Amino acid sequence: MKLENKVAVVTGGNSGIGFGIAEALKIEGAVGVITGRNQATLDSSAKALGEGFIGVKGDVTNLSDLENIFRVTGLKFGKIDILVVNAGGIVDGVPMAGIDDVTEESYDLYMDLNLKSTYFTVKKALPYLNDGASIILIGSSAAHRAAPGMTIYSAAKAAVISLAKGLSLDLLSRKIRVNTLSPGSIDTPVFGKIVPEEQVDAVKKIWIDITPVGRQGVPADIGRAAAFLASDDSAFIVGTEILSDGGLTNLSLMK
Repeated sequence: MKLENKVAVVTGGNSGIGFGIAEALKIEGAVGVITGRNQATLDSSAKALGEGFIGVKGDVTNLSDLENIFRVTGLKFGKIDILVVNAGGIVDGVPMAGIDDVTEESYDLYMDLNLKSTYFTVKKALPYLNDGASIILIGSSAAHRAAPGMTIYSAAKAAVISLAKGLSLDLLSRKIRVNTLSPGSIDTPVFGKIVPEEQVDAVKKIWIDITPVGRQGVPADIGRAAAFLASDDSAFIVGTEILSDGGLTNLSLMK
C-alpha cells in the first residue's frame, strides 16, 4: 500500500493502458478520478475499480473540459498527489498515414491529442497539485523507432519525452517530479482501430516476434511501472524516461 490515501487522476483511464494504470494505483491504496470521452466505458471502468474511484467525462483536447476534471477532483478528493497523463494515441476516424496522405487537419489532430493536450493537462492541473506530487507522462517506444505511417505520432511522443525534462525544471521549486513512462506493444483494443479485425492477430504476432521477451505487454505491466513512479520509491528519479517495452527499443533480435 505504497500509495495509501494518495489522490490520483488518470486521463484516458476508462480503458486499455489507462485502466491498467488506475487499477495498479488502486491496488497500492490510491483513490481518485479516471477520465474518458465515452460515458458508458467510463461508468463501467469506475464500477470495476470500485470504491474510491469515480469517472469524470472529458475531452483532454478541450481546455474547459480539463478545467472541469480538476475542479471536480478537487471538490471530491482535495489536492492531487499523482497525475498520469495517459490520454492519447489514435485519433478516431483519422488513420495514421505516410507523408503523402497526411493533411494539415490530420497533422493538427494528432499533435493536439498527443502533445498539446499533454502540456495543457499538466498546466491546468497545477493549481490542484500538492507540492511534491508525481506527474507521469505516457510516451511510447515509437518515439525511438520509425515505423510506416507513424511519423506524426512518433514525433509527438518524442516531444512528450522532452516535455518531461523541461517541465521538471519548471516545477523544481514545488518538488513536483515529472517523468515519462513509454510502453512498447501492449495488448489492448487499440489494434482494432489500426487494422481490420481479421488482421489483428497477425499484426500482434509481428509485434511478438520482434519483442525480445517474446510477448506483448499487458496493461498491468505499465500499471506496475506507473505505481513505482508515483511512489516515494522513485523519489530520486526526475525528468527521465522509463521504457516498459520488453526490450523492443534497446535490444536487437538480429543474428
